[in-house]
Amino acid sequence: MAVSIGSLTLACVFFALAGVAAVLNWIAVEREDKRLEYIAKPATTALLLAAAITLTPYSSAERGWFVAALAFCLAGDVFLMLPRDAFVPGLASFLVGHLCFLAGLVARGLEAASAVPTVVIALVVIPLVARPILRGARNRDSKLVPPVVVYVATLGSLLAVSAGTRSGWTVAGAAVFALSDTILARNKFVRPVPHGHLATMVTYHAALALLVVSLV
Repeated sequence: MAVSIGSLTLACVFFALAGVAAVLNWIAVEREDKRLEYIAKPATTALLLAAAITLTPYSSAERGWFVAALAFCLAGDVFLMLPRDAFVPGLASFLVGHLCFLAGLVARGLEAASAVPTVVIALVVIPLVARPILRGARNRDSKLVPPVVVYVATLGSLLAVSAGTRSGWTVAGAAVFALSDTILARNKFVRPVPHGHLATMVTYHAALALLVVSLV
């Protein structure tokens, strides 16, 4: 599909603004400035969503699913930064977001042979990483285990099939998303990670940006 210069320019503007909002969010996280975080965190995802809408995509169907995914990620952002504990609604929002990303990859078209490396990596790495997280979730509240298991399986599936798109941007986005969620989960259920909140946000924003770029 031909890329429109106008749409590409506008998407670049949204990307630049998202970069500014992301940096402001990272600063807010390190300074524990909640007022700035409440603005910058959702603004980053919203601007990346705008970039996705503006881009001329490789696959319109994939873009539709990715826009839906980013909308659910935006909802998850809001839930997870609320002063009350809204972890489960946040987890549910991101779960649906991952399912939408996964549906987008399927809509783009997958080549089974190309996905073999990431499938093998996911089958080996995900269970090892998930074991202490599930143990920690069980110790905190056994009711958290089923949704966490479903979430891990969905995220693992996204990583596993990412190479089937034959897009390095997609593989990188899925891998960095898995890293971001791993940091968040270990920080919450295993033990505090030094600058864990900041690391989660930096990798999360990078993952969303990579997945949006993969649309072109």
